[in-house]
Amino acid sequence: MSNPVLSARALRKAYLSGDRRIDVLRAVTLDVAASESVSIRGESGSGKSTLLNLLSGLDDPDSGSVQWGDAGPAPERRALFLGMVFQAFYLIPELNAEENVLMAARLVGRPGPAERARTKELLGRVGLAERATHLPSQLSGGERQRVAVARALLNSPKLLLADEPTGNLDERTGVAVIELLLTLCRETGTALVLVTHNAAHAAKTGRTLFLRDGVLQATGI
Repeated sequence: MSNPVLSARALRKAYLSGDRRIDVLRAVTLDVAASESVSIRGESGSGKSTLLNLLSGLDDPDSGSVQWGDAGPAPERRALFLGMVFQAFYLIPELNAEENVLMAARLVGRPGPAERARTKELLGRVGLAERATHLPSQLSGGERQRVAVARALLNSPKLLLADEPTGNLDERTGVAVIELLLTLCRETGTALVLVTHNAAHAAKTGRTLFLRDGVLQATGI
């Protein structure tokens, strides 16, 4: 794969539990091409969230390397290079939907007219144009996750990392969110790494992987 948007090499991560060392990741290697969608499944506790933390630069591996494009991960690049969607939404309760989306722009400077216009466009694309002034407490779980998807895409990232984005949603709403996420990433040319327990959701991505015993494996569904 030439010029991957994300490249991880031989990632290892272990934690101490008392006097016991637990090897969570063992030499995980992954390349993701621009515009590609990849899903990662695995049993609970297999290290999927740990892997996303390493890929996002939120944590450091014990050994191995991560590259975003042609450079290593750096906090000052994160808000522009990647977007993140989490199971728990992480919306600011005092801000309405539009203001929550705009927070992504505030991380890289004061939002201007272009960013405000893109916020309205994205809220329209996720079906929330009429709910832009509603607080998170006034939105359903599916609507809150759609706000989170719009926020993750506001800065036109090259890569989006999604950690169990349907974990707090009912099945029907979860399917709608996954379809929306895949459609928006495809339309914007954003690469997607999706961590999910749901085999049907994983099957919708271009490539499916499974994390087992700390090793990332190609798999069929």
